Amino acid sequence: MIKTSTKILLAVAGILLIVLGIVCIANPAATLFSTAWMIGCLTLVSGIAELIFTFKTQAFLPNSGTRMLSSILQILLGIIFLGHNLFVTISLPIIFASWILIEGIIVAVQSFDYKQLGFSAWWSVLLLGIAGAVLGFLGLKNPDVAGAALSWIIGLGIISAGVAYLLALFGINRVENHLKQFRTNVKNAIDEQ
Repeated sequence: MIKTSTKILLAVAGILLIVLGIVCIANPAATLFSTAWMIGCLTLVSGIAELIFTFKTQAFLPNSGTRMLSSILQILLGIIFLGHNLFVTISLPIIFASWILIEGIIVAVQSFDYKQLGFSAWWSVLLLGIAGAVLGFLGLKNPDVAGAALSWIIGLGIISAGVAYLLALFGINRVENHLKQFRTNVKNAIDEQ
């Protein structure tokens, strides 16, 4: 059985995440400002990991040059995000729209590598790449809308995590109730014998 204090902490964490998600949606500027630093760290690590992946797979992926370009751009973006937080906050929607546009094009180009390797769903990768490129282009045309959308996505993601915590709590309680009932049934069966 899980301690009551643990359940209370899970409930509090879920509620706080839901509140934080609502704050993110209600205050897009603060959300973008705090997100800029966190994304800088993640982007830098992602770029380094992708660069390592590129070096290890370039022998059998002929278009690995595009993947290398992507990894170098991610590393540069990570460094920019970490070094110029206010500037990044203002330009975050444009940066992300550009990144999504470039990534979409790269994914679309790489889908043909997957086709050559016999991956039967290569066309779905192509469609996702095209969709990413289109969304990136639309974000560049409307950076204010892209910034608000980014804040909404972050807020909804955090709210989803909070709801998941609360659902986990309800699930834990349900399992514990079933275990109590099972124990009672076993004890009654033993007592009847």
